[in-house]
Amino acid sequence: MGIDLNGLNGYPVGLNPNLKVNSYGKFVYFGNSKNVDTFQSTSPVRLFEEAEIKKMIANSPDVQKILSEHKIPVRLNMKELHELRDGHAKETQDFAVAIANNLPPALRQQVNIKDLKDGALLHDFGKVLIPPEILNKNGSLTEDEHKIMDLHTELGYYLLKTTGVNDKVLDLVRNHHDNYSDNSTGRSYIPDINLQILNIADKYSALTEKRVYKDAYAPQRALTVIYGDVQRGEVHPFLFNALVKSIQDNTLQPPVKKC
Repeated sequence: MGIDLNGLNGYPVGLNPNLKVNSYGKFVYFGNSKNVDTFQSTSPVRLFEEAEIKKMIANSPDVQKILSEHKIPVRLNMKELHELRDGHAKETQDFAVAIANNLPPALRQQVNIKDLKDGALLHDFGKVLIPPEILNKNGSLTEDEHKIMDLHTELGYYLLKTTGVNDKVLDLVRNHHDNYSDNSTGRSYIPDINLQILNIADKYSALTEKRVYKDAYAPQRALTVIYGDVQRGEVHPFLFNALVKSIQDNTLQPPVKKC
């Protein structure tokens, strides 16, 4: 005989007093929303909503200070952010996982795939506050424009810091352009394997996609550029080999780009 749950709203189910039938009817949900359950709330995808980003700005004096000091107006580039999420950031995430999976076992064990995937998806999050005339400029950036563009790492870090994103992921967002230790900068940190993977995945994705200021590079040309980084000691040979193996195994192929 079936049990009609309509009359049981708000009552414990079974022996677990924390699991209750809620007011949505016959289905048991894990959270307070029919559309977004608690177990989904850890996904970084939730952070790409305009209302969420406005709360981040309001809750971050550091973001407000950066914008004020550089005279950057508060304009949310939601279209660009969503294109990044579904395009470059998703590709970078896929590329990073492919590279990690092709590392030698001893190195692969040091990779935190969850943090790496979240960091890859969020690495350019701060670009939501970069003026679109700089973000989408059809040509070379001036020195001042470069300085503003470079702020996207700090802006992303401080925006996401208000959301409960863990420190490892925050470090990936803040440092994804700094994949090697340079004594001349006075930086004291040593990039871990996750950051180095993110850096090379980000660069490969950027090189192989069409942008307003350049055509997409073929994989071989992109590899030649990155191999120059290897020769300068800026990319570890094991990572480069994993990148090459991913391409050879057809697990890392840039999709057809929309012009």
